[in-house]
Amino acid sequence: MDLKVSALALIVATLLAACASAPEAAPVIAADDGRAALVAQGRALAETHCRTCHSIGPTGDSPYAEAPPLRTLSERYPVGMLEEAFAEGVLVGHPAMPEFQLEPAQIDALVAFLESIQERRGG
Repeated sequence: MDLKVSALALIVATLLAACASAPEAAPVIAADDGRAALVAQGRALAETHCRTCHSIGPTGDSPYAEAPPLRTLSERYPVGMLEEAFAEGVLVGHPAMPEFQLEPAQIDALVAFLESIQERRGG
C-alpha cells in the first residue's frame, strides 16, 4: 500500500510541476467588438422607455394595442432612421407615448438593440 501512495504522490507532484511551468492560456475574447454589450444597453433603455406600450421581446403582443411590437419596426421604415428622432426627442401623434430624448451613446445602443430583434422575412 505504501508503494501505491508513493506512486500517487509522485504523479501528483509531476502534474503540479507541469502546471506550474505551463504558459497561461490567453483569455477568450468575444469577437463581437462589444456588440453584445451595446445590445444589452439598448435593451435596458427599451425596458425603461418602451416596454409600457410596446412588446420588446421576440414574441408577444404590445401592452398598448396601438403600439407595434418593436421587433416589427423595420416593416414600416429602416430602424437606423430612428436615430434623428431619438436625438431630437420622440414625439408622436398619440397622447399615450411619453416624450424622451437620448444621448448619442444611448441612441447607438437602442438602435443596435432594435436592429437585433427585427423579424426576418423569408427563409
